[in-house]
Amino acid sequence: MPKTDANEDTAVIYTDGACSGNPGPGGWGVYYQWGEHEKELYGSEKATTNNRMELMAAIQALETLKRPMDVVLYTDSSYVRNGITSWMNGWKRNGWINSKKEPVKNADLWRRLDEAAARHTVDWRWVKGHAGDPGNERADRLACKGRDEAAGRLFPMAARPTLRPAPAPESR
Repeated sequence: MPKTDANEDTAVIYTDGACSGNPGPGGWGVYYQWGEHEKELYGSEKATTNNRMELMAAIQALETLKRPMDVVLYTDSSYVRNGITSWMNGWKRNGWINSKKEPVKNADLWRRLDEAAARHTVDWRWVKGHAGDPGNERADRLACKGRDEAAGRLFPMAARPTLRPAPAPESR
């Protein structure tokens, strides 16, 4: 279990996205920890981009919480962290137009993330990807599993929904 400051009042969440090609088949992964509890989720899309999967991971993480909570959310995506903490207020003020006077890319997901985050008190933290952080590595494995399913490299059960809990890791 990754070492965190999770307790019953604060959820610690790691999110990640993965894509083969850009655009291409993609997946997102979420690893939660709060108190003694852990949960993993992943999902996929057949044709998407890495940025959309990074956003979808954060959206699913926050939308899945059943009640408003304090959240520490780790992402290895500077795009997600900077977008939500620095750029979004300007985009909203300017009618979802960026500093180049162009429509904001992925505005549909940014709006959804804004709405999901508004229910919670979120401390957005960046973590270096593929650098050995246990929570980030778990989220990455889940995102890659979703990507591989979307690419047809894994064969999910026939009636499996897009949003699925991942099996618990085996004890050593």
